[in-house]
Amino acid sequence: MPISVGDRLPNATFRVSTEDGPVPKTTDEVFKGKKVVLFAVPGAFTPTCHKNHLPGYVHEAGAIKAKGVDTIAVVSVNDPFVMGAWEKASGADGKILFLADPDASFAAALDLTFDGSAAGLGVRSKRFSMLVEDGVVTALNVEDVPSKADVSSAASMLAQL
Repeated sequence: MPISVGDRLPNATFRVSTEDGPVPKTTDEVFKGKKVVLFAVPGAFTPTCHKNHLPGYVHEAGAIKAKGVDTIAVVSVNDPFVMGAWEKASGADGKILFLADPDASFAAALDLTFDGSAAGLGVRSKRFSMLVEDGVVTALNVEDVPSKADVSSAASMLAQL
């Protein structure tokens, strides 16, 4: 059963790209005692993710954080090197935390995966956004198709804050 509002996030370990190489970051390190906007994309550099979904969050980062949000994070089923390159290429440095879920274990624990094998992607995360307060989901917006970024957009999340 997919995660829903009121549920606590499952324990997971992400990988984050740093100048010294990838480092692990746990769900507690990202979410404990914080108000976090998390959005998930099927893949870094993919058309909707790169041209639509991420840019909205980069553009609205200041407004989102002005609503009391401590961290804006994006997660994708990509390796930390790809996520690090995407962070630099997108101009999101310092605005958004890029979390790699290379084996889709976090997405699977949320029960928010889909099989993108037909498009050459393998198992990927569904596109969603959520507001997480101290590890508990307080808002959740899941897209019905991977190529849409409407209910999970930065504008939609900003309206919920």
